[in-house]
Amino acid sequence: MPVSVEPTSVEAGESDPTEELRPHAEDAFAHELAALAAQDDRPRPARWKLSPWAVATYLLGGTLPDGTVITPKYVGPRRIVEVAVTTLATDRALLLLGVPGTAKTWVSEHLAAAVSGDSTLLVQGTAGTPEEAIRYGWNYAQLLAHGPSRDALVPSPVMRAMAEGMTARVEELTRIPADVQDTLITILSEKTLPIPELGQEVQAVRGFNLIATANDRDRGVNDLSSALRRRFNTVVLPLPESVEAEVDIVSRRVDQIGRSLELPAAPDGIDEIRRVVTVFRELRDGVTSDGRTKLKSPSGTLSTAEAISVVTNGLALAAHFGDGVLRPGDIAAGILGAVVRDPAADRVIWQEYLEAVVRERDGWTDFYRACREVSA
Repeated sequence: MPVSVEPTSVEAGESDPTEELRPHAEDAFAHELAALAAQDDRPRPARWKLSPWAVATYLLGGTLPDGTVITPKYVGPRRIVEVAVTTLATDRALLLLGVPGTAKTWVSEHLAAAVSGDSTLLVQGTAGTPEEAIRYGWNYAQLLAHGPSRDALVPSPVMRAMAEGMTARVEELTRIPADVQDTLITILSEKTLPIPELGQEVQAVRGFNLIATANDRDRGVNDLSSALRRRFNTVVLPLPESVEAEVDIVSRRVDQIGRSLELPAAPDGIDEIRRVVTVFRELRDGVTSDGRTKLKSPSGTLSTAEAISVVTNGLALAAHFGDGVLRPGDIAAGILGAVVRDPAADRVIWQEYLEAVVRERDGWTDFYRACREVSA
């Protein structure tokens, strides 16, 4: 008998956005961007999808006149976001600087999504990033068959952003070799990209700009030249100011990630989130939250991003191997893995913290036992 095939809105070869593990910002928050665009009556720079005010609202969150709730993408000082957005509306590029885990990539992606509607024009910086990744490359089959031509040229994400008036992104700029970094100087100062092989150039159209991220702890890896640094307006993303702010950030991101992984919401999980954040902040700062006990800091960064990872992993453990309730035993192993990066020095620091702080803290007995068990 014939077999009927149900119609689908997803064509062959296309991905279903609902099945993507981690949709791009412009896809995941399309309804919020559309709502902002519909009610945004403020002036917009050339080729911007939203006004600077709406871009800041998209990142910081708020409630629109029609009742649409815009969820916060960044929890931190409003002025930092305003300066970052304003920079993109000028002729200066934006450099987001901070220690690991301060949401530099996250902010970069959402800025590009709100400004250009496309966060995918991305160059990932590594020690092996070639010059072609920033400028352009060649289709060698076309090049050998027909010689240098525009058809044989393969544009980089930066070149595409210049030609289309979009926002390009360069992640981990200081990890890119210095001579490759400096290919950005002409692009950012003259707003042009020469193609000497063709005797041509690509000039940036209105709307083009670039967001780069860099790690505070990478100083000395490939420091930016003074000429390149002058082309950027640098915005430093700080660590969360308070425990409550960091708990809020971790809770929001864990909830988002948990829903994408179809993990059940953990009842009363906020207590364990607060515990993870407290441990990370105390070891990171080298002092207990009451200021009474000095501590040694381990070699790891113990960032907010790592706290999110620890809690998400704990949530998965509770869902798949427990009763669905996030407990100390679900987060203990993740904390140990985050703290003890150097097996010799960090393990000593962790044991001292357990015995001097955790063991004596009221209400932390179960957590102390769980940590002792995984540390044995």
